[in-house]
Amino acid sequence: MLDWFPAQLRVLRILRPKYACRTCKNVVQAAAPERLIANGLATPGLIAQVLVAKYCDHTPLYRQSKIFARHGVDLPRSTLAGWVGGASWWLEALHRRLSEHVFGSDILFADDTPVPVLDPGRGRTKTGRLWAYAREQRGWSGADPPAAVFIYAPDRRAERPEAHLARFEGVLHVDGYAGFERLTASGKSARRLLGAHAAQVL
Repeated sequence: MLDWFPAQLRVLRILRPKYACRTCKNVVQAAAPERLIANGLATPGLIAQVLVAKYCDHTPLYRQSKIFARHGVDLPRSTLAGWVGGASWWLEALHRRLSEHVFGSDILFADDTPVPVLDPGRGRTKTGRLWAYAREQRGWSGADPPAAVFIYAPDRRAERPEAHLARFEGVLHVDGYAGFERLTASGKSARRLLGAHAAQVL
């Protein structure tokens, strides 16, 4: 039998009693634990849940707000959005380090995919782009672990991959998108492009 236990929200109370010395008249109190979001209510676990629901399960924040309301907790969408923004600030260092690892390879795979993005001024969505760059050399006995990094751009102009790969030197596996051809024409002789069919053969 397979059962389901619904998620639970709990309130954590932090008690920090003050102690005073009658002799020296000093008052001491334990420092408050550091919070992921300054003065925020959310623990790292709750913020992780909001991020996973938004980006992995594609659950918009307004729907998450309704889900929390069913659990008896009022969390407006604006509050959730603030948590996402605060968590993104913490994750910037991880993204920067991951990018250094990926673009440090001499063999990369690159592609882009369209993503719908809210366009508040028009009341509908527009098409943005997620540029994906991956390294994987285990098939060639590479010692470094595989990794992928995603970079958002509002369009598919050739300047996007050109800027992302400004310091890259090596072999780039790509599809037939003509914008990648500017990478070899930009004066970097240390770059080579392999089309999708060539990449499959290799």
